[in-house]
Amino acid sequence: MLDWLLEKDTQLLLFLNGWGGASWNSFWLLMSEKWVGLPLVVFFLFVFYKQFGLKNSLFSILFLAVLILATDQLANFFKYGIARPRPCHEAHLSGVLQLVKARCGGAYGFFSAHAANSMAVAVFTISLLGKREKVYAYIAIILALLIGYSRIYIGVHYPLDVLFGFGVGAFLAFLFSSLYKRNFLAKKRL
Repeated sequence: MLDWLLEKDTQLLLFLNGWGGASWNSFWLLMSEKWVGLPLVVFFLFVFYKQFGLKNSLFSILFLAVLILATDQLANFFKYGIARPRPCHEAHLSGVLQLVKARCGGAYGFFSAHAANSMAVAVFTISLLGKREKVYAYIAIILALLIGYSRIYIGVHYPLDVLFGFGVGAFLAFLFSSLYKRNFLAKKRL
């Protein structure tokens, strides 16, 4: 069963890798850069400040920083614990996989920290913002999906690496946002 799943994952990778041709390479490389979501995060921190005040927005920054640290370190734990090679390090994919990035990255890729971190930021943001501001937060979900796909497009992650990363990021964001709301936003309403 596991072999079948990994084979389907490889087939999906080869189908999704390089969609659109070389004219899209620059865009997907940009989407894969770590700093690409930073302007959106800064914007949401400003929205948190307007909605929650200085003290609670500072705590939201702290929670967001710890959330990103947690997803990133958990990804490293999985990468070295499971030791699934990145597709760009797989000899049997050499010549059929489009590798857009000049450097492949670390040896292991399960699960994608880029996908986990971007989805964690998106879900944390959506869970804290009010109904009026949620329209902006959905932009973060779209950005997370683009970041995740970029990792497949440039050839450094399998689709399951990205999907699992999305799931881990969303789960941890739900936990962190629940903890934040219970301990900080509930006190604000008293």
